[in-house]
Amino acid sequence: MGMVATTLTGGDNEFDDLELQVVRYKPEGLEALCKSTKFSKKELQIMYRGFKQECPTGIVNEDTFKSIYAQFFPQDSSAYAHYVFKTFDTEGKGTISFEDFVMGLSVLSRGTLHEKLQWAFSLYDINGDGIITKDEMLDIVTAIYAMMGKFAEPCFDEHSAREHVERIFLKMDQNKDGVISVEEFMDSCRRDQSITESMQMFDTVL
Repeated sequence: MGMVATTLTGGDNEFDDLELQVVRYKPEGLEALCKSTKFSKKELQIMYRGFKQECPTGIVNEDTFKSIYAQFFPQDSSAYAHYVFKTFDTEGKGTISFEDFVMGLSVLSRGTLHEKLQWAFSLYDINGDGIITKDEMLDIVTAIYAMMGKFAEPCFDEHSAREHVERIFLKMDQNKDGVISVEEFMDSCRRDQSITESMQMFDTVL
């Protein structure tokens, strides 16, 4: 409220000072994030400003995260946003801090193929047990199809999602034990250009 009041009075530097306090990230935090992400200080400051604008408390819960996604994807993005939220929320706290957000963003936008695939694996591994089951993959693919709606190729229906999963699963499950390990996932993606491309398309939907 103070910011609004100060804005209205205008004419002095109070507002500028106040705004700087709100958007300036603590320097030691900034240094640490520079080291642990692939972003520059300037980029982090710009992102922090945007983050604080959307989330003044500095903390994002799942509902807020879903509403942010809904602004970008007019189709039904809530299921996909739920899975992405879980992948960003590495400690399972039920909230995402600026640090969590930037770490995830760094991998998705600047990460190596290995890092992106590691992130994608954790997205598909819904229960976090280190393997991807056919049901888990179907849940994610269905969520992606629902979010892309009429833009999905092929057009979304449950049958095409199942077919897509069957095809990918057959390629990835190298030892035919009915689940995909992280090694199988990485190996398949690296060797098959079309899988790599589709995985990169899916895991960078932000």
